[in-house]
Amino acid sequence: MNRHISLTVCSALVALCLCSTPAFAQFHAGARAGVSVDPDQIFIGGHVETSPLFSNVTFRPNVELGFGDDLTLFALNLELAYWIPMKNKGAWSPYVGGGPAVNFYSFDDDLGGGSDTSAGFNFLIGVQHSGGVFTEFKVGVADSPSLKFTVGYNFK
Repeated sequence: MNRHISLTVCSALVALCLCSTPAFAQFHAGARAGVSVDPDQIFIGGHVETSPLFSNVTFRPNVELGFGDDLTLFALNLELAYWIPMKNKGAWSPYVGGGPAVNFYSFDDDLGGGSDTSAGFNFLIGVQHSGGVFTEFKVGVADSPSLKFTVGYNFK
């Protein structure tokens, strides 16, 4: 898939995620950064999070741009988060979740480089402070990075 088509598809998917329907009317934006394994990269990105779609479940799509390991990765992750109810509600709230990913790879090799687009799936576990700071671990399957450690902030 050429770069122009990849960017067009990615832009359309991001616009779809941000569309203003009643279920998505209330959302918060956030920033994220971290490291991944296989490929070994650092990444930066952003996300939005909706109000609960149903009991304790929010839609939390995010984009991440990774650098390192002789490639650049743009990942579009369409994830749901289930916020685990706690009897003794404190400042920290745990969550688990997952969802599909579309990964756009651009790489350098001995033949001059190239690009690839592939699908993957992520499973995640995280914890977020009531002030907005969060940390998250992701395990990727198919063509997603194998492991990601993320820190970020959810603006309110």
